[in-house]
Amino acid sequence: MKHFSLGRAFVPVMSAIVLIYLLLPILHVIVFSFNDSGRNNILWRGFTLRNWENPCGAPQVCTAFGNSILIGVVATVAATALGTMIAIALVRYRFRARSTVSLLLFTPMATPEVVLGAGLAAQFLLAGVEKGVGTIILAHTMFCISYVVVAVKARVASLDPAIEEAGRDLYASPGQVFWRVTLPMLAPGIIGAALLSFALSFDDFIITNFNSGTATTFPKFIYVSALKGVPAQANVLASIVFVSALLLVIVVQMVNISKRKRLARV
Repeated sequence: MKHFSLGRAFVPVMSAIVLIYLLLPILHVIVFSFNDSGRNNILWRGFTLRNWENPCGAPQVCTAFGNSILIGVVATVAATALGTMIAIALVRYRFRARSTVSLLLFTPMATPEVVLGAGLAAQFLLAGVEKGVGTIILAHTMFCISYVVVAVKARVASLDPAIEEAGRDLYASPGQVFWRVTLPMLAPGIIGAALLSFALSFDDFIITNFNSGTATTFPKFIYVSALKGVPAQANVLASIVFVSALLLVIVVQMVNISKRKRLARV
């Protein structure tokens, strides 16, 4: 018989406790999306599917959610395109101030969001730019670029130049080498950076609050509603986002497992 070992049980038990601690708020959001809440969603009043049947039942919740999706998509596309080009330039080319540019790209990541938000708000005020969805997109693009550069830069540095040289030896033009060889190899890093950028943009509150003006995003809506209880419809939309992200991760993992099995058979 195997004897019980406290040392062996410590890691699994602590892992389970940490997972429960991390997932408990998400479970609360999902459970209270089925709450027959009425005016507030603080206390459990009974089970209902009415919130899921009409997720836009609370005032402005779908407008705020739609704004967050729009801002996240536009900021992600802009930051991913710019960040990918910057990452390739920093790894593949030598130019003056290259080290300075690399250092400055880390500045938004190391600067507190309160400082970034206040600084951007002051710049928009001095420039006479009216705050709204446009200023939020500019702000989110700015801090997302740094994360894209870091993620894609690591991917570019890991590429084997011999593969691209093989493409040129086969009489491919520089454009063909980039689109058919380089870009597919960079795709995992670019996709990962894009997903991270979207998550950061969708989730951001502090910088958004400084630069949103009258525009409302989903995090801002939840913050304003928190005093009287976040509407159950907001919990529904948050649950949909969580489940969608979870399904995406599961699909990606299944595709990777399938690819590894096919490669193992060859």
